[in-house]
Amino acid sequence: MTPEYAATTARLAEGQMAQALVSDLGRVEAVLDEILQSECVTVETVGRELFLAGGKRLRPLLLTLSARACGLDDLPPAVIQAAAAAELIHMATLIHDDVVDETPLRRGRPTAYASFGSTSAILSGDVMLAKAMELLALTGSIETIRVMSGAVVAMAQGEVREVEVRGDFELSEEMHLEILRLKTAEFMAACCQVGAILAGGTAAECEALAGYGRHLGIAFQIVDDLLDYAGKATETGKRRGTDLIEGCATLPLILLRDRCEAEETAFVESLFGTEPDEASLERLLALMDSKNVFAAAEAAAKEHVRLAVAHLDRLPTNEATQLLREATDLV
Repeated sequence: MTPEYAATTARLAEGQMAQALVSDLGRVEAVLDEILQSECVTVETVGRELFLAGGKRLRPLLLTLSARACGLDDLPPAVIQAAAAAELIHMATLIHDDVVDETPLRRGRPTAYASFGSTSAILSGDVMLAKAMELLALTGSIETIRVMSGAVVAMAQGEVREVEVRGDFELSEEMHLEILRLKTAEFMAACCQVGAILAGGTAAECEALAGYGRHLGIAFQIVDDLLDYAGKATETGKRRGTDLIEGCATLPLILLRDRCEAEETAFVESLFGTEPDEASLERLLALMDSKNVFAAAEAAAKEHVRLAVAHLDRLPTNEATQLLREATDLV
């Protein structure tokens, strides 16, 4: 079990439910350990490096909790297989993202892109996606395959759109949020929905959990984009202002742009897509603070958390549903 997952379960649950969540992840990781084996040394090395790097295992957690929220106490193999598939898909997207962004480090370790080059990294990610589909097929649920494959398509389309608008200082807030929905939120929605599907949840329960995951995903990404400016490099693992340097107009920058006077806007635009010196970056951050950008972005994230929790009102009242409410604190 990863230290991050252990910390998460400790925060969310105690007693029998905590033991159940630990058991769930142990079963998921056993499936991952087996399926990451490969006759190709590079593919296995890439997979295991990322697997061992840790992480919150948020997507498997959401999937298994969603199944429990719909009344399952003892999770059948299909739920565990789907949860493992969700983590594999997430790992594959991280590998591909690192190639697109030419990222040298992730969680303090060299990325597959840095260690093996673009070609091997991309192909290793492709293998993980294929193995995820294999696991989903083992669930025996066509609806599960449909929902998860649809989420993968959405993620890929979101990434393409993000590349298309890179360098666009005038990107609208509406288009930005649509990209967030595609590249992040639809996958979280799918994880929650699949948990409900495999638990035999009603159509209303499946829809409610998908809505929960979708809004949670948007909130998650807004906070991540906010930390790019307001976070500490030692905690985020990346340099402050990385999105600015790469010419990615995320919500903090969009909010700032729309609140600036002409002279201030010219200054902000002059830094967009460049590597600003420390003094210029500090001036930009001070401007964001003076325009209440950080508070506005945080408020936007909280609104999506509120909308996520509202969807849970349509679910049975049980411990797993309460834990899904509390899981919003992880954002």
